[in-house]
Amino acid sequence: MKLFQSIETKKTNNKMEILNVNQKEFLIENILGTKARASVEEISKTVRLLSKKEISKPVIYIGAGTCGLGAGAGKTKIAIESYLQQKDIDAEIVEVGCIGLCASEPLMDVKIPGFNRVSFQHVQASKVEAILDSMFELEIPKADLLCQIDDGNKQWEDTLSIDQHPFFKPQTRIVLKNCGLINPTSIEEYIANGGYKSFLDTIKTYKPIEVCEQIEKSGLRGRGGGGFPTGKKWKFASATEADQKYLICNADEGDPGAFMDRAVIEGDPHRLIEGMAIAAYGIGASVAYVYIRAEYPLAIERLKIAITKAREYGLIGTNIYNSGFDFELKVKMGAGAFVCGEETALIHSIEGKRGMPRPRPPFPAVSGLFGKPTIINNVETLSNVSEIMRMGADKFAEIGTETSKGTKVFALSGRVAKTGLIEIPMGTTVREVIFDIGGGIPENKEFKAVQIGGPSGGCITAENLDIKITYESLIEVGAMMGSGGLVVMDERTCMVDVAKFFMDFIQRESCGKCIPCREGTKRMLEILETITKKPTNTSKYEPLERMKSVMQLEKLSKVIKDTSLCGLGQTAPNPVLSTLRWFRHEYEEHVFDRKCAAGVCTDLRTFTIDIEKCTGCMVCVKKCPVDAIIGARKIHHFIVQDRCIACGACEEACKFDAIIIS
Repeated sequence: MKLFQSIETKKTNNKMEILNVNQKEFLIENILGTKARASVEEISKTVRLLSKKEISKPVIYIGAGTCGLGAGAGKTKIAIESYLQQKDIDAEIVEVGCIGLCASEPLMDVKIPGFNRVSFQHVQASKVEAILDSMFELEIPKADLLCQIDDGNKQWEDTLSIDQHPFFKPQTRIVLKNCGLINPTSIEEYIANGGYKSFLDTIKTYKPIEVCEQIEKSGLRGRGGGGFPTGKKWKFASATEADQKYLICNADEGDPGAFMDRAVIEGDPHRLIEGMAIAAYGIGASVAYVYIRAEYPLAIERLKIAITKAREYGLIGTNIYNSGFDFELKVKMGAGAFVCGEETALIHSIEGKRGMPRPRPPFPAVSGLFGKPTIINNVETLSNVSEIMRMGADKFAEIGTETSKGTKVFALSGRVAKTGLIEIPMGTTVREVIFDIGGGIPENKEFKAVQIGGPSGGCITAENLDIKITYESLIEVGAMMGSGGLVVMDERTCMVDVAKFFMDFIQRESCGKCIPCREGTKRMLEILETITKKPTNTSKYEPLERMKSVMQLEKLSKVIKDTSLCGLGQTAPNPVLSTLRWFRHEYEEHVFDRKCAAGVCTDLRTFTIDIEKCTGCMVCVKKCPVDAIIGARKIHHFIVQDRCIACGACEEACKFDAIIIS
């Protein structure tokens, strides 16, 4: 093969042989330590080796995040191992996290010595042999080519760079900077890419209060909810006198359609740990918790590995690098209750109590975990911290808008061509996200709305597509930033059904502590279910009664928002209010016309048979579970509407498109 002929002619001793000390000691002394004992050339060479910018044998990367594994990455890896064994090729296989383009999973990257890394998409096990055969012949197969990742080596001709790929080009990656590119279980690779330098520089250079001031100056706001200024929040805890303070990372990601926290921890757990270490130093906390849902086993596994490695390198423990700063990090697994995303409920859960909110004040920054000052930030917020300290508060503040600084990570899902994880500068428009990055709506369907902010958020419609994504602008149109779920909907979506889905979720997840949330959401769900079911009351006033119940939704919403105990209850009516605001005509259609134009609400669908197309084949008659279809063989059939339950079995069975749904 051309590859191995090339390696033979340029054969060099590319192994790391530095000062006869092991890799860990070298990194601690020369990169993490205060004094470098090796030369600049030796340090530079080591960094390039550990970051895999220089390699002596091929490296094959496989996207092994949850999304990749779900798409078949495990089988792809087995096929790679089998190929290398059969061909007797010495190559390294590295599992990485999700780079963000989930729609193209499984992803496989191939790095040939001396060349840039090349990424391939939709690499099922059956495609492995053909791709690797071509790559080892130093020829790039075009069929499943995604892009090349420039790492300072020779570029491949006629191959798009990742920075020019339509999905990645509009993004500014800070939190996702390493995701999908580095080995998440290798602290050495993280350090070689600049990791933990911000933390050690911070504890050596800044006083704790100065760290809070830098974060406040950067304009970083909480990425998990209402967007409270992070530095200001930290100062509350910093100013409170206590013998013990705590930091908590809220990774209890419970919103439908949200998977940002999971992907970040799976792909770059050390970035979170470093951010938490800096935050703990800033507020004066010596103990920190990562509260993560137990449904994220891969993220938990990689996080625990990262914590163990960080402790081995002296980055977690007592008197870290002779700074006088102590830092311990613990993992607490939650049971997946949505309410535990609320910070006071989360605190109760860590304390071993039932996860239920409590009234505030006192706020956790003053009296939180075990009654001590506690700061709670989510994964994305804390993952920004090390980069802020590295680039400087002013530089970070240049990204975004006047009131919304930095970037925002979104989980783009639903009816959009390129689903996945994206990170965009604040101020990017919704249109750019869906149609430029996401590739638009598949099958030439018409865009209807995008749900942003999960169950606590709201809809953004076609008329607001050019709105800039900032905390304030989203609130103006009845939505909110939330944790960052973006669920795209097209013309096939029923907005009343969407409201019912979120209300059902909220009602089931209500902790039940306060009556407005417990009973109010239950009543709202009952009203929505009534609207989406076939009416049984034959009274002529029945449509008016149903419309009156819609009006009751708005009254109930106001009561719930004004009187619920916690933020989750106060925002519970948002999906209903948002859909009522922008799609009231769909509610009226359900009530007065007893129809669902999207055909989603099965109880409101009417099935008829087109006698011009019906051949009398009897297939639909046999499939109908309630004998609602009558007719003889070779004679067109009819549907008895009083019997029909609108299950759709006839429409699925008909081979002549004779079933009409209205």
